[in-house]
Amino acid sequence: MPPVLQDSNRIHQLPAMRATPARPASLTEIDLRAELARGHLESHAWAVRCCSGDREEAEDVLHRSYVKVLDGEAKFDGKSAFKTWLFAVIRRTAREQARQSWLRVLRLKRWWQAAEPNERSAVPDDERVSTLRKTLHRLSKRQQEVLHLVFYQDLTIQEAAEVLAMPVGAARTHYERGKERLRQLLQRAEDR
Repeated sequence: MPPVLQDSNRIHQLPAMRATPARPASLTEIDLRAELARGHLESHAWAVRCCSGDREEAEDVLHRSYVKVLDGEAKFDGKSAFKTWLFAVIRRTAREQARQSWLRVLRLKRWWQAAEPNERSAVPDDERVSTLRKTLHRLSKRQQEVLHLVFYQDLTIQEAAEVLAMPVGAARTHYERGKERLRQLLQRAEDR
């Protein structure tokens, strides 16, 4: 995320982003960062809406949208208000991400159907495995996919990223976050 957005206390102090007359097309990087920071809360709410309420997915979409804006992949041309343009970037990014997720699921289904039946039932079904499976389903889809490929299929994180058609850094993040969340959930289940 841009340095301006790293301090969450600063975000809440900034005034809400308003739809204003179109700004000049030549926004500098500093201006872009300031506009993104000013409208961060509204942008986040829009991203959550575009992701059907999935907050984790919305964070990924918003991050990708900010990267597109700051890297110049999405350029503000001044034909509309900055907020309108940014919301369109977020909406397009959410659609792209949903499409990529759908394609990943298709690839995994094809792979699963091609696997030998005895390979699918190789894991013993005792109480601990049952608890682990239930806990895994509480993770995000991406975290589940990455952890499954790394732990059950013995792939490296880089290989899992290739299977899921995502950047290695994103796969590594889902892997680390998924492991941490899984550890917390299993700890809670064990304490009961």
